[in-house]
Amino acid sequence: MSTAGDRIRVTHTGSLPRPQPLLDLMVAKERGELSDRAPFEEAVRSAVRAAVRRQVDLGIDVVNDGEMGRVDYTVYVAERLEGFGGKSAVLRNPDVEEFPEWADLLRRMSSPFGRRPACTGPVGWRDFGAVERDLQTLRSAAAGAGAEEVFVTAASPGQIARFLENQHYPSHEEYVFALAGVMRREYEAVAEAGFVLQLDCPDLALGRHQQFSERGLDDFRAIAHQHVEAINEATRNIAPERMRMHICWGSTEGPHHRDVPMEEIADLLLEARPQALAFPAANGRHEHEWRAWRQRDVGEKRLIVGAVDTTTNIIEHPRVVADRLVRFAEVVGRERVLAGTDCGLGTFAGRVQVAGEIAWRKLGALVEGARLASGDLA
Repeated sequence: MSTAGDRIRVTHTGSLPRPQPLLDLMVAKERGELSDRAPFEEAVRSAVRAAVRRQVDLGIDVVNDGEMGRVDYTVYVAERLEGFGGKSAVLRNPDVEEFPEWADLLRRMSSPFGRRPACTGPVGWRDFGAVERDLQTLRSAAAGAGAEEVFVTAASPGQIARFLENQHYPSHEEYVFALAGVMRREYEAVAEAGFVLQLDCPDLALGRHQQFSERGLDDFRAIAHQHVEAINEATRNIAPERMRMHICWGSTEGPHHRDVPMEEIADLLLEARPQALAFPAANGRHEHEWRAWRQRDVGEKRLIVGAVDTTTNIIEHPRVVADRLVRFAEVVGRERVLAGTDCGLGTFAGRVQVAGEIAWRKLGALVEGARLASGDLA
């Protein structure tokens, strides 16, 4: 991840609002009603071109494809890998049990794509061509828009294991490292294509109060350390500066009062090979956690600071964005800070949490806020 010496550069987490025609085709594809994939593939290419162009025009420095062809950031792998079938158990969410009224609100805005298969056999590649098609689509769109730096998101081994239940391997560890061995091919393909690889790793934070909510903190940290080791193994052939990783406590507007504090996991994140760490720093539960980095030596790491909240339709004032960025820059140095978003703005296809045009306006506020912060720090 490059930084500009005279200003704070801007990126985002990954998913962006998908156009309705594409969503309609996604639903038809999910239901098995799409006899010809050509219209879907063309709709994806068109949506990627539009998303990349709009990011560049807006002034975002490090852009991506908006995850236009994926229903979410994890399940896409089950369409490309062997070994998945059946159905994963429902992920336990203690907040749903504690706040049933909120849980009802959550159900009302659920995505139409709720399928989560389980791992029922050895994992391996079935359709690596899908990865190659995604990279070619993005390469063409980036060239057409004049994008200078481009990133591609990919699910981490630990996140896949969190979302797609293990019903085959003897242990969680064996499942995670089997995934690492398989996903290495996708990760290396992204880097070889000249793009920055972003590993999506909600498991390193969100997993604490969901998948492992009944385990002690030390147990969770041991599991998180194992997941970091899997990342390091899977990316051993990729230079750290060609990678970034996203950590979060979930993209859903909710109580978040059970979130593990950044202070409890920051040291583990610094052990991972990717050079840049992207994380939420704008919402009401984590905005104060710039303090967690005051006594830490981040070395050569870059911090992609979430400076706009992706769970609310409030368009942040650029001055608010700037203040959030300045706080981090004063702690770790301007040269180590990039401006980002808390999470994706279209995490689950068809689940509208932030209205499409508001999402783009929030990104505009992010760009302007980074400009103001750069002036403050000059």
